[in-house]
Amino acid sequence: MTALSADTRRQAFARLSRRNNVVRVLRIAVPAGGCLLLVGLVVQIVLANIGSRYGISQVAVSPDSISLATPEYSGMMADGSTYRVWAASAAAPLTRTDVLDLDQAGILVSRTDGTTLQAEAAYAQLDTANDIVTVPGLADFSYSSGTKGQLTDSIIEMETQTLTSRGAVTVDYADGTTVRAQGLVYDSEAVRWTFTNAVVTLASTPGEKLP
Repeated sequence: MTALSADTRRQAFARLSRRNNVVRVLRIAVPAGGCLLLVGLVVQIVLANIGSRYGISQVAVSPDSISLATPEYSGMMADGSTYRVWAASAAAPLTRTDVLDLDQAGILVSRTDGTTLQAEAAYAQLDTANDIVTVPGLADFSYSSGTKGQLTDSIIEMETQTLTSRGAVTVDYADGTTVRAQGLVYDSEAVRWTFTNAVVTLASTPGEKLP
């Protein structure tokens, strides 16, 4: 009788120990599972907002934001020109994953006539919903034709194919002409430059006979 009671107690203790172990596992697994579901949901939201035009090498999620490593974003304009936006890294708040803060950003626009425009900036913001790139600081740009320069506080709108710079502008054309201005609106489709308070220095005076 005494031996049986001891066996019964050992079996009961073993069952209780197993139950406690299961409870401890559940206490850990349930929150961890919730975090995994949250991460998966956020990633799905980001990919749904961005679509197949975005390339991402790594995604990291914190309680209030999501970070992307070496992201790329591409698309096509109305006239058939293509563009590609890239960065060393990008981040967005979880409350609005369609607007990304880009670190060491760049953009390449390839027109149907074969010319290309490339611009780079230390920081930029990409609105994937409206295809707009905002550069609040300095941006260096260059054309395959040889024209290059620097812009300040700029907005690039892919849909309208326009670039608006609201600060100091420096443009050095391939033919030697230079422009220093306090603002610029560039219409890519019409290839029209509209400067504000511009000082233009011509490489040569019209009609001048060069030696």
